Amino acid sequence: MLAVDVIVEEESWTQLAGKAVLAERAVAAAAAELPNARAGVIAILLTDDASVASMNEQFRGKTGPTNVLSFPAAANVENHLGDIALAWGVVECEAANKSCSVADHLRHLIIHGFLHLQGYDHQADEEAEIMEAIECRALSRLGVANPYTMNTDDEDGNDVAKPDTQEPGRA
Repeated sequence: MLAVDVIVEEESWTQLAGKAVLAERAVAAAAAELPNARAGVIAILLTDDASVASMNEQFRGKTGPTNVLSFPAAANVENHLGDIALAWGVVECEAANKSCSVADHLRHLIIHGFLHLQGYDHQADEEAEIMEAIECRALSRLGVANPYTMNTDDEDGNDVAKPDTQEPGRA
C-alpha cells in the first residue's frame, strides 16, 4: 500500500487546487506501471526555489534550484519510502515554457520522483529511456500528453522537456 503525505511549505502552491488528490493519483499511476513497486509512505514537499536550491547544494553539491529532488529512505525505514521536494518557481516556469498546465507538469515530476524512490535512475541513456517510457505510460493513465513531444523550448531556445533539465536527482 502506498500513502502520500503532501506538505505545502510555499504559499504559491495554494493556487493549485486538488494537490493531494493529484499527487496520490500520480503515484498510483506510476505504481501501476511497476510490477514490483515497493509500498510505503511518501512525503511530497511543495516548496520554493530557495529551499530546493539549499537542498540541491547540501545533498548534491549543485548550485541553484531544480524542479524535483528525490530522497529515498534507507531500507524502507518504518514504512517510509522516501521524500520528494518540488520548487514552485522552477515548476511554474517549465510548465509555461512547455505550454502545459502546472498541474500536468507536477504530475510528471511526481511520477519522475516516485520512480527514483523505486530505484530507477537516468544517468545512462538506456536508463533514461526506460524511465521516460514508464513516465509516459503513467501519464497516459492520467490523460496527460507525452511530455517529451510537447513544445519544449524556452524563450531562449533551450530544451526544457525532461524533468532532469536542471539535473534533479537523488541525494
